Amino acid sequence: MTQPQNHSTPNRTVSHRRTFLATTMAVTAGAALRSLSARDYGPNAQPVRYPDPDIVVLDDRFKQYKLGNTPIQRLHTGTLWAEGPAWNGVGKYLLWSDIPNNVQYRWLEEDGHVSVFRNPAGNSNGNTFDYEGRQIACEHGNRRVVRYEYNGKITVLADKWQGKPLNAPNDAVVHPADGAIWFTDPGYGSLMNYEGNKGELVIKEAIYRIDAKTLKLEMVTDEIFKPNGLCFSPDYKKLYVADTGASHYPQAPRNIKVWDVVDGKKLANGREFASMEMDGKAGFADGIRADVDGNVWASAGWVGDGYDGVHIFAPDGKRIGLIRLPEICSNVCFGGTKRNRLFMTGSQSLYAVYVETQGAHIT
Repeated sequence: MTQPQNHSTPNRTVSHRRTFLATTMAVTAGAALRSLSARDYGPNAQPVRYPDPDIVVLDDRFKQYKLGNTPIQRLHTGTLWAEGPAWNGVGKYLLWSDIPNNVQYRWLEEDGHVSVFRNPAGNSNGNTFDYEGRQIACEHGNRRVVRYEYNGKITVLADKWQGKPLNAPNDAVVHPADGAIWFTDPGYGSLMNYEGNKGELVIKEAIYRIDAKTLKLEMVTDEIFKPNGLCFSPDYKKLYVADTGASHYPQAPRNIKVWDVVDGKKLANGREFASMEMDGKAGFADGIRADVDGNVWASAGWVGDGYDGVHIFAPDGKRIGLIRLPEICSNVCFGGTKRNRLFMTGSQSLYAVYVETQGAHIT
């Protein structure tokens, strides 16, 4: 995979141009918290003057990933709670969910056309594709994880744990070595009728693994309050999971956790990877994705202007950059022909921005 280019080059002209396009002054976290209310994302909005002021460098390590001549774009608006973006490389489209409206949408790269992809959609939240190109969806309304087969039929991959119904599966990722599907089950879709069907949570919130061949379900850990978005490191030796348990458990931290992946099937040594606190304020990380250099790009929200959007963490857990959005960001994924475009589902909108890195995984 292509690594970000080093700005030190014998060609002095090229070097100066790259530095001009990619470099911006690093700011403190406190300075990043500014109002975005004046920015217009409408169809008749004036162009954004480069570099985009809402792509913020907090640490010099983020400079190589920021493109100085690209804007944050709003691709679609009109959802109630957008979630679960997933890129289909063959079809060259982005799939995402509007949970309350019980539909999935598709955005086409060729002309930006948006259409309803699936209706009804089981109040689906997270979506992904396996390494055979089949869509996998976490359905809040039906409290299950499903796979859409080539003939259009649905295979239920998991809906019970030890004979009891799952809470409401949230997000899923696929391991390339064996095709196993790893997913989180925090239960948000069963807490209200708005995003699913209100019902009792009868099992502990946890993270699970589904064997792709036998469909055997195994719990890999419940050492987390409410596991939400998840992603593997580029080498698949670590699993990152956002904990949003503070929404219901006062003692829960607002952070992203990380575990070591043992033998590709188990987790060990769970610990905090990054805190969501910034300048004394802490919201929630939701959906997360890793890039090829091991940085974690986390959707963030529930604080307000200057915080809500995407927070980028280096492999050591330090926050190095921000992409500020005018609404809560629920999830992210890398896509586009070169997998160098970050798609971001806001509460009511779909956004995208080009970056000088690539997603570590297929979606």
